Amino acid sequence: MVLLMEKKAILMVLVLLLLTLSSLISCQEQKKIDTKKAPWRIHTLFSVECQNYFDWQTVGLMQSYRKAKQPGPITRLLSCTDEERKGYKGMELAPTFEVPSMSRHPKTGDWYPAINKPAGVVHWLKHSKEADNVDWVVILDADMIIRGPIVPWEIGAEKGKPVSAYYGYLIGCDNILAKLHTKHPEFCDKVGGLLAMHIDDLRALAPLWLSKTEEVREDRAHWPTNYTGDIYGTGWISEMYGYSFGAAEARLRHKINDNLMLYPGYVPREGVEPILMHYGLPFTVGNWSFDKLKHHQDDIVYDCNRLFPEPPYPREVTQMEPDHNKRRGLFLNIECINTMNEGLLLQHAAFGCPKPKWSKYLSFLKSKTFAELTQPKRLTTQSRQMMEVEHKEVDNEPEKPHPKIHTIFSTECSPYFDWQTVGLVHSFYKSGQPGNITRLLSCTDEDLKQYKGHDLAPTHYVPSMSRHPLTGDWYPAINKPAAVLHWMNHVKTDAEYIVILDADMIMRGPITPWEFKARRGRPVSTPYDYLIGCDNILAELHTRHPENCDKVGGVIIMHVDDLRKFALQWLHKTEEVRLDRSHWSKNITGDVYEAGWISEMYGYSFGAAELNLRHVISDKILIYPGYVPAPDVKYRVFHYGLEYRVGNWSFDKANWRHTDLVNKCWAKFPDPPDPSSLDQTDNNALQRDLLSIECATTLNEALHLHHERRKCPDPNTISTPKRERVNQERVNETKTNAETRTDADTRTGVETRADAETRNGVETRADTETRTDAETRMAVETTTSRKFGNAEDVLALRHDEMPKNNSQKSSSQVETSNGTFTSMRFWIMVLWAVSIFLFLGVMSIVLKGRKGLKKRGKGYKSKRRTSYSGFWDTNGQDRHLRNAETA
Repeated sequence: MVLLMEKKAILMVLVLLLLTLSSLISCQEQKKIDTKKAPWRIHTLFSVECQNYFDWQTVGLMQSYRKAKQPGPITRLLSCTDEERKGYKGMELAPTFEVPSMSRHPKTGDWYPAINKPAGVVHWLKHSKEADNVDWVVILDADMIIRGPIVPWEIGAEKGKPVSAYYGYLIGCDNILAKLHTKHPEFCDKVGGLLAMHIDDLRALAPLWLSKTEEVREDRAHWPTNYTGDIYGTGWISEMYGYSFGAAEARLRHKINDNLMLYPGYVPREGVEPILMHYGLPFTVGNWSFDKLKHHQDDIVYDCNRLFPEPPYPREVTQMEPDHNKRRGLFLNIECINTMNEGLLLQHAAFGCPKPKWSKYLSFLKSKTFAELTQPKRLTTQSRQMMEVEHKEVDNEPEKPHPKIHTIFSTECSPYFDWQTVGLVHSFYKSGQPGNITRLLSCTDEDLKQYKGHDLAPTHYVPSMSRHPLTGDWYPAINKPAAVLHWMNHVKTDAEYIVILDADMIMRGPITPWEFKARRGRPVSTPYDYLIGCDNILAELHTRHPENCDKVGGVIIMHVDDLRKFALQWLHKTEEVRLDRSHWSKNITGDVYEAGWISEMYGYSFGAAELNLRHVISDKILIYPGYVPAPDVKYRVFHYGLEYRVGNWSFDKANWRHTDLVNKCWAKFPDPPDPSSLDQTDNNALQRDLLSIECATTLNEALHLHHERRKCPDPNTISTPKRERVNQERVNETKTNAETRTDADTRTGVETRADAETRNGVETRADTETRTDAETRMAVETTTSRKFGNAEDVLALRHDEMPKNNSQKSSSQVETSNGTFTSMRFWIMVLWAVSIFLFLGVMSIVLKGRKGLKKRGKGYKSKRRTSYSGFWDTNGQDRHLRNAETA
């Protein structure tokens, strides 16, 4: 009896165990089904652009997505410009959702393609219907290979607690950077790469991710490595900080897992099976290596049956490395590249490429061995283990958050200002100047229709006041205060300080209010000592506070509140001084040409005096190339308003007034001498010449990069005659401009900065415009006196045919070849003319002869008729022969 009861009990236990096991199995099956239904719907996203570089990455990621059996759909967020989209071939590479490109920021003009990632996610959430049917989102980078299913709740994600990989180099979470860009720096996590989160968390985070990326990108003052951990200090990881700071703002605390993702080339931890590989860094296996950057322009996706170089085979790797764990790392390396090559092979087949020839490597990729090696990987206990991250207290640095800065400069619609714009904008980004830059472009409606340089800089368009709307006075310099006033009235800026520059400047370093001690009511500027009107009757006439008149200009750093009050005064005082012709004389203004050209400079000084704005005057900001620098001063700006020389080489901006260096491929200025060729004996002269060379080199560097961006053809493939023709046009334009100037050697006396600045200013304007009688007289006087005598300059140029610098010597060869061509063309034209005259002469003689026949006797006519018939017979035969030849 007891035995029977024991048997029954054992049977009941077995039944219960079977029921429990079956329920567990059914639960597992139910879970698998539920991944396609709420609340377990998963969607994977990755962001790319319309480039070959991203296309082969897409092929690799999509192949791994299929092999790993990642649950749920996947979407490629494709950012393309309209121009890129027209010629794009890869729409079928992945399920795609197109998003507007923000590579070039629509407001700031900043070139930063990485911002497309948060911008693409924001656009997807707002406009995609799929986003309304998702519970969990996995966000990856294109340069990744999935090795196993990434299921958010299985790797530990919860609502309000996303899972991510560890990016330890984001040191900005621990310093002033976090304090500047989030109100909750204590929530800043050093994460990135793999992101798995609930859709509600992503909706809260995405807009912040985008806005914080923009913030960090604009904060150039904190791009250096000691703030960001970016070894290049170029702000390239701004998007990563945008994510961390955005998540902190949303108070999302991450679960950080350092085991799920591995960079090929690294050795996995013992017992850890990574389910994601991120091949962002170069990696090697023996003598074989792979670096994604070497394939930046590679069209391998569209080149039938071409694969990446085959890595060593598993058997070779086994013999290569005896250490078990290191060998695992090498196997991961070859698995990464083999998966990409397998994807390329299948993609080529989908494109209809011919079947590739048999090879050992292709046989391996199709083998059962490779299929087994790349089966979906399952999470191990060690893989699930989260990092214990100690959140450090943010350093309480004494440094206060710096105010925001915006830099502006004024130009007009002309080639002269375009090449200056290219140079200044290039130097702005190179200098590390905080904030953004805006070009204030003053153009007439007619000029704007023909203008080609809209993309040269972030631009605010303003009406031209070159011809004054009330007085009819032609004075383009007034556009500077007029443009600043227009910008202040029409643009909302969050900048606290505005830096105002001239277009003919090159930045060498940041110009900040905190370094040069600017504050509200105390703008900073550089000395313009030639403005003697601040000390005489001119100031007394045009300001109630002549004692406040500062002789300044060039670079201005002013608080935005001061500028709002000041801009209108600047314009009005400029108009006042311009109209005060009775006080244009040199002894009152310091203007040697007495043309009122520096009225705008006085307008600035008198307007500031009127508002009691006293300047901090610094001589450590700006230097003119050609001037000897003060010892140990790191000047921030070159102002190349004057002609300057280095040996036989020279540069004068006025020579290039009408030369289109921006729209002619590979056009540039004559190269300055090599620094190694300079005389080392005189240190002052050496430092002066080094700065001069730096200025010219930066201009040429800017032009070169501009031509690259315009996708000019490779200069090495352009034929020699074409290059000579381009060079000749530049030489001819330079010579034409030179004939309007005075030779530097004919100048008398000591040339002050005011003289040269005024001279160049006068030359850049249209003196031929219609004026009043008084203006016409002034123009004649100015023209005849320009550069101390234009007539003498023309004579000097005619008598002095020797080239002034090396660039002129080199261009003489081009002139010779073109001169030969011109001579040949002349003689051809002469030969044509002579031929025509000869033909007409012969015809005239023939016609006269025919008229004379009528006056002769009948017998003569009979004889001539007989002989003439023979002539026509012969001529007829000749015509038949020629027709036969033609046929």
